Amino acid sequence: MYAVHPAAASTELTQFLDLGGYAHKPVASAAEVTAGAPPEGWAGAIIRLDGGADSDAGDTGGTDAAWAVARALRENAVASLPILVLVRGNALDELTMRDELFDDFCLDPFHPRELEARLAHLAAASNGGSTEIIDYGPLRINLDTYEAVVDERPLDLTYMEYELLRFLASQPGRVFTREALLNQVWGYEYYGGARTVDVHVRRLRAKLGEENADLIQTVRSVGYRLGTYRWR
Repeated sequence: MYAVHPAAASTELTQFLDLGGYAHKPVASAAEVTAGAPPEGWAGAIIRLDGGADSDAGDTGGTDAAWAVARALRENAVASLPILVLVRGNALDELTMRDELFDDFCLDPFHPRELEARLAHLAAASNGGSTEIIDYGPLRINLDTYEAVVDERPLDLTYMEYELLRFLASQPGRVFTREALLNQVWGYEYYGGARTVDVHVRRLRAKLGEENADLIQTVRSVGYRLGTYRWR
C-alpha cells in the first residue's frame, strides 16, 4: 500500500496508480502516517510538492506539509521504505538539503512510463536489489535487463513491444481495453488510435511464434489480456 500526499491527488496520478495496480491510500498530514498506516505497513510513498506554478507566490504551506509527511514516514517506517517526490521544474530548489527525506524524484507533470520505471527501481532497491523476473508459462521477462524469452528463445522486441508485453504479463488474466493500454503503455499524451495497439499485438504474436501466439488473448469488443496459462 502506497501512501499518497496530498490526499486530493491529481486525476493523472490516481489514474496511473489504479491502472498500474498500485494499492494506494491518501495521507493528508504527518499524523495520518501512523494513524492511517495499513496493518502490513506502507510499501512506499509518493509525495507531490505543492507550491509550484499553480500555487500562490510565497505560499510554502503545501511544501511544509509535504516534507512533514516525508519526515514522519522516515521516523515511523522501516528504513528501506522508498519515498518518491513529484516536483515541478520551477521548484527543484525545494529538494536542496533534504536528501535524507526522499529516495528519488520525478518531474511533475510526470510521464507514466518514467514514473513506473522509477517506482520499480525503488522497489527493487528496497528489496536488496534482487533481480525482478516475470515468469508466466513459457514466457520469462527480466525487468532489470529488458530481456524476454519464450521457451528459452530470446525475443527481439522493440521498446514499445517489450513495454506492452511486460505490462500485460505483470497482470495475467486481467483484461485491458485498447484505451487503457494506450494510456498506460504509450502515455496519456499519446493520441494514436486503437490500431496502434492492434498492430503491436499482431507483431508480438508473430515474434512469440505460432505455438505461443495465443499467450495474448483477444477479448471481443473489449481488448486484450495475457492468455490462460497458470503461474508456475
